[in-house]
Amino acid sequence: MTGTTQAERDAMARAFTLARRGPLGVNPQVGCVLLSADGTVLAEGWHHGVGTPHAEVDALSKLPADAARGATAVVSLEPCNHTGHTGPCSEALIAAGIARVVHSVADPGPASGGGAARLRQAGVDVESGVMREAGEALLGPWLIAARLGRPHVTVKWAQSLDGRAAAADGTSQWITGPAARADVHRRRAAAHAVIAGTGTILADDAALTARAADGSLFDAQPVPVVLGTRAIPAGAAVRSHPREAIFLPGADLTEALAELSRRGIQSVFVEGGPTLASAFIRAGLVDEVLAYTAPVLLGGPRSALIDLGVDTITDAIRLRISQVQHLGDDLLIVAVPADAASVPALAAALSTPAPTPEGRD
Repeated sequence: MTGTTQAERDAMARAFTLARRGPLGVNPQVGCVLLSADGTVLAEGWHHGVGTPHAEVDALSKLPADAARGATAVVSLEPCNHTGHTGPCSEALIAAGIARVVHSVADPGPASGGGAARLRQAGVDVESGVMREAGEALLGPWLIAARLGRPHVTVKWAQSLDGRAAAADGTSQWITGPAARADVHRRRAAAHAVIAGTGTILADDAALTARAADGSLFDAQPVPVVLGTRAIPAGAAVRSHPREAIFLPGADLTEALAELSRRGIQSVFVEGGPTLASAFIRAGLVDEVLAYTAPVLLGGPRSALIDLGVDTITDAIRLRISQVQHLGDDLLIVAVPADAASVPALAAALSTPAPTPEGRD
């Protein structure tokens, strides 16, 4: 590695800005700036959506033939190395005579990754990981989903101090206070989808919308997903959601997540009650837990979680607490699996609306 120049770092910041012009979806948002040997900007490009040229090719298309020879390509994501709807960007850069590539984030895709290695093999100087944290924040949910191979899963529940989700008669509105409930709706709005089971939909007529304290809807709304086989009435609140609801059988949670991934959903917020929450945990499909805990004691049989397949203490599902936050009188405990691989925080996802379905090409 030779390090980067100020012109290249400025170009990377510009590439991040260009990337945001592209659509959200299964494809990542990517920007590219082409620099001359003296650091002058020659051309800019970004990915415009499925089936269109990738950012590098978009930038190259704005130059006459051979005008990019000896230039530097500054790209927010490692150039791809596969053929989908379009050809490999690595090969396009090599053919154009690009002498140096500076990229921020490595492409984690098993098919699309490897562009940096191909470029080096062809004699192109490659600088990787430049302004990586900013690049990962830009890619947000796409990067998390790409690394996991499925949507990022957050499971949320509200509980009493003694771990109950409801009183003995089933009433639960409200265990937590207004500040905690407002936080739930903020996080619900940030997720690409919110998941509940048919039991919750039928029992509570849950709308699965993200709402302000006055009941008005947020502009950003998650896609409502209902798991289960029981029929949902035509007049159910979830059928009036601003986003069209997705109904899935739910018996196979792995397949359900795969289907959501195919539809362009990269982060899900599970709010389906003890049965669904426990099923996701038992299946090992949870990346983040949000436990909203109120200073109230309820006793009784209605636990926040049910059977997790833990028969002895050595089988306990160990978590690592990543955040503790006071919300009015309540406490939010955020935890992740103790053995979880490092993935970028969902800071970017908390301000990223759900995408429209499209595919990485």
